[in-house]
Amino acid sequence: MNNKGSKNNIKNNIKNDNNSNSKYSKIRRLRILMIVIFVLFFLLLFRIGYLQFVKGSYLKEMATKQQSTSRIINAKRGTIYDSTGTALAISADVDTITVNPDKLKKKTDEETTVLREKVAKELSTLFELDYEETLGKVSSSNKVETIVSKIEKDKVTALENWMKENKISSGINIDEDTKRYYPYSDLASNLIGFCGSDNQGLTGLEYYWDSTLAGTAGKITTTQDASQDLISNEDAQYYAAQNGSNLTLTVDINIQTIAEKYLEQACVSNKCADGGNIIIMDPNTGDILAMATYPDYNLNTPFEPNETLSSTWDSLSKTAQSEALQKMWRNTAVSNTYEPGSVFKVVVASAALEENIVETDTPAIFYCSGVQEVADRKIHCANAAGHGYQPLRQALQNSCNPAFIQLGQKIGVDTLYKYFKSFGLFTKTGIATAGEATGIFHDKDSVGPVELATISFGQRFTITPLQMITAVSAIANDGKLMQPRIVKSITNTDTSAVTSVDTKEVRQVISSETSKKMLSMMESVVTDGGGKYGQVTGYSVAGKTGTSEATEGSTAGYVSSFVGVAPADDPQLVVLLTLYNPQGKDHFGGHIAAPVVSQVLSEVLPYLGIPSKDSSTTNKTTTSNSNTSTIKKITLHDVRNKTASEAKKLLEEQGFKCSFTCSANAIITEQIPKQGTSLTEGAIIKLYSDDTITNKSKTTVPDLKGLTYSAAKSTLQSKNLNINTIGTGKVISQDPIAGTEKYEGSVVTVTLQEDVGSSSH
Repeated sequence: MNNKGSKNNIKNNIKNDNNSNSKYSKIRRLRILMIVIFVLFFLLLFRIGYLQFVKGSYLKEMATKQQSTSRIINAKRGTIYDSTGTALAISADVDTITVNPDKLKKKTDEETTVLREKVAKELSTLFELDYEETLGKVSSSNKVETIVSKIEKDKVTALENWMKENKISSGINIDEDTKRYYPYSDLASNLIGFCGSDNQGLTGLEYYWDSTLAGTAGKITTTQDASQDLISNEDAQYYAAQNGSNLTLTVDINIQTIAEKYLEQACVSNKCADGGNIIIMDPNTGDILAMATYPDYNLNTPFEPNETLSSTWDSLSKTAQSEALQKMWRNTAVSNTYEPGSVFKVVVASAALEENIVETDTPAIFYCSGVQEVADRKIHCANAAGHGYQPLRQALQNSCNPAFIQLGQKIGVDTLYKYFKSFGLFTKTGIATAGEATGIFHDKDSVGPVELATISFGQRFTITPLQMITAVSAIANDGKLMQPRIVKSITNTDTSAVTSVDTKEVRQVISSETSKKMLSMMESVVTDGGGKYGQVTGYSVAGKTGTSEATEGSTAGYVSSFVGVAPADDPQLVVLLTLYNPQGKDHFGGHIAAPVVSQVLSEVLPYLGIPSKDSSTTNKTTTSNSNTSTIKKITLHDVRNKTASEAKKLLEEQGFKCSFTCSANAIITEQIPKQGTSLTEGAIIKLYSDDTITNKSKTTVPDLKGLTYSAAKSTLQSKNLNINTIGTGKVISQDPIAGTEKYEGSVVTVTLQEDVGSSSH
């Protein structure tokens, strides 16, 4: 019994122990569970706190973005004005059309499809777009899709009326925008440059001053709920765009027009295969009054080839077309370098005078036999017979290369390079426009006798036309080098505050005394030397001709140029004309460039109110009856949109002969020659209305070669044609050529030349 009882006690004890262990295990598991729950709860609290306090702002921003739709409002680009206040580049008010696809919805998918197809059809028809592409945008999953940009107001009005008729109040947006427009199309095109479709400047001043002109875009932000419905129109936020600032240039539109007119005539009449450029500068301030490149292009259609390119455009590859456009857009007066030729002799002569190496009129200081031996080379003068003994003044008049080789040897390379640096020829001028290049010279240590010789007469190195005219302007400005200025002021369009761009004197290069000596010698180049075709009746002109040959292995031909300073005794203008690769019978700068600069000065000087001298002091070559510089020229008025009788009266008051075949009350829509053309008194003007424009009469251009000005004019007028002249003397070439069919009233440009020696460049 006792053993049995003992066994039972043991069993009970074991059972009790097991029960105790089971209870302990449950408690332990419960504790672990509670700990896990507590940790998870703590982690949850930590996560909530992190999201609320650490990431709260970011998440709020992201939620807002998901609920918001923004549309950009482009800023109005600043206007570019000339110095007279005439707008050269403006931003016209247009509109951009966008859609919110998620707002173009109906209750059912079928109804939504019908609506979107309807919208796509109207938009593609109205704006001449591809229907399938438009439908893709209207049905897109994106919040905003741009349908078309920079649309004129008439089409926008049509869209607004259609939306009203079809009761579409949301989903199609008409937003304010601007479109760049150039009122004068190709005027100063290579200087001004143009903008891309996004109103960002791509070339020229538009590119260089983009951050100033562009302004800051605004936006319209609307909020949507989870169903993509607009919560409230009142919640739309409008952030106004900040418009760009305006620029006022130093360029004068009237001077620019004159410069471009004569540049084109010179390039066409001399068949300049690589075009040309012209710069007009005020030497006292460095202000650019005009800067032009030929051929130019239409700023409103910059990706279309100009007339020069159009004939070969279709035969070019895509790569070649792109390269051709890049070349067409270049401002060659700033971005291209060239060998200046004999124009550069004024820099070399200035250095010699400043260093007291030579005086202007010391006799028999230079000897020219027609050829100069340098090391193993023979360098020829343009005058094969030579000039004999001559002072510096005469050497400059004759543009004698052997004399300037000797002068360069006297100066030495170290001193020459010191003055080249001082004249700013080793660095950019700092003009505030895009694409400025700088000169390319031999390293000073590599300059041997031959290099020194060629440098001395302006060859085998290159500079930009802008560098050349800036250096000449320093000579004309009492020796003070001015930084070229193209922008005169900046106007904030919001505050009207004006910030002036000050003129900047860089340094004193030569003394005032040397400046006066140089101007005296340069004036004698025009009165007694190779620059005589640069004379202007009633004004003293200082100048220098230039003709440089292509470098070895080049096919670029000649570069012909002339720089003119007027008045010589009180310089107010410097004009540099550069013609590249002329293909006509003549290539000397004194013959084909100087007369053009004369024509430019003859119009610009009176325009600026610079008084002329007594006509009795007319220069030597102006006494001839054949000299065209004495003939008064009149700028043809624009008589379009006037009645024929009004137009005739106005033109006859100007001194022109006028005829028309329409009724006296008909509105004139075309005139030949075009408005702005410079013509002599008695020129023939033909007027046409819409009804008679198809009946314009043509006539054959006669052969004028060898005729005097008077005879050429009479011959042309007998054919109802008008005359424009370059140079003096007898006709040596004409444009268009004899036998060409032209409309009556058209202008024929003739190049005149008197018998001259071959010594001048």
